[in-house]
Amino acid sequence: MSEEFVQPLLQWYRANKRILPWRDKNNAYYTWVSEIMLQQTRVEAVKPYFTRFVTELPDVNALAECPEEKLLKLWEGLGYYSRVRNMQQAAIQMKEKYDSRLPEDYSLLLSLKGIGSYTAGAIASIAYGIPVPAVDGNVLRVMTRITENPEDIMKPSLRKKIEQEILEIIPKDCPGDFNQAMMELGAVVCVPNGQPKCEECPVQNFCMAGLHKTTEKYPVKAPKKPRNIENRTVFVIRDGESTAIRKRPSKGLLAGLYELPNTEGHLSREEALKYAESMNLEPLYIQELPQAKHIFSHIEWRMTGYLIRVSSLEQTDARGILFAKKKESEQKYAIPSAFGAYVRYMKEEIK
Repeated sequence: MSEEFVQPLLQWYRANKRILPWRDKNNAYYTWVSEIMLQQTRVEAVKPYFTRFVTELPDVNALAECPEEKLLKLWEGLGYYSRVRNMQQAAIQMKEKYDSRLPEDYSLLLSLKGIGSYTAGAIASIAYGIPVPAVDGNVLRVMTRITENPEDIMKPSLRKKIEQEILEIIPKDCPGDFNQAMMELGAVVCVPNGQPKCEECPVQNFCMAGLHKTTEKYPVKAPKKPRNIENRTVFVIRDGESTAIRKRPSKGLLAGLYELPNTEGHLSREEALKYAESMNLEPLYIQELPQAKHIFSHIEWRMTGYLIRVSSLEQTDARGILFAKKKESEQKYAIPSAFGAYVRYMKEEIK
């Protein structure tokens, strides 16, 4: 790649960049929080989560000292809860070693829990002006199209190669703007789904895929292994005031989060009633709920559900069951989006 590529990209970015609540704030903490949130979520979706999070936890100290239940509730809806747990561990590291600040050193940033080369590069370049690359999925896509690179985009060796290519041209006086310009280009012009907007691209003259009309071939991605399918039945078990929830194990999928009671397989209406009775509950009313599915990285849950009204949840002898009142479920307990199709039945009026 030529250094001539840099100036038109920067001019385009400075004239067209989106206004974002974490952008141009000169705040390393904001950069860090936003980059972790953006790893699996669209920018528009992240905005309200980011604002809520930094309002409640405005700095490293506040994050380090936050009770876990509050922390998970603030993250609710973003998924991948291990990321926010890693953030808290990193905040504790910073409190102990770096005076509650993100260190102004790329290698030290890499030593923090949950911070990889991309996040370290983003913080170092955007917040501290250190000329290091920040290669995310958007940048990988842009670079493979510009160079018509046929390698599998998921291979770490390709990422390292692209990091090296960017390191050779990244401007030392504004590395943060350059990295953000590359990300922005991939997010709004050289888009992942559908036809890229080549006519709007500030670096179209440097793009081999654009010149050769081969953009649809890049990036190259090896086929994913099929996900494991799991059938589950989810229960919204309620009395007049509360809904039954329970805490998941501390390790494994959705570790330590709260969930609606559920079990393997798709149960019939009669089997669902027996499930409630096995918890020493007296069912008064049952309603079949719509089917739903949730996709994790390697597993897909295909769910059916039942709303069961019982005489009193306090009769249950089932271990680990909590009685969540409506207000508590909204403000205190983090219930993952996997159960999103059924959470609304915790709040609706029932017969």
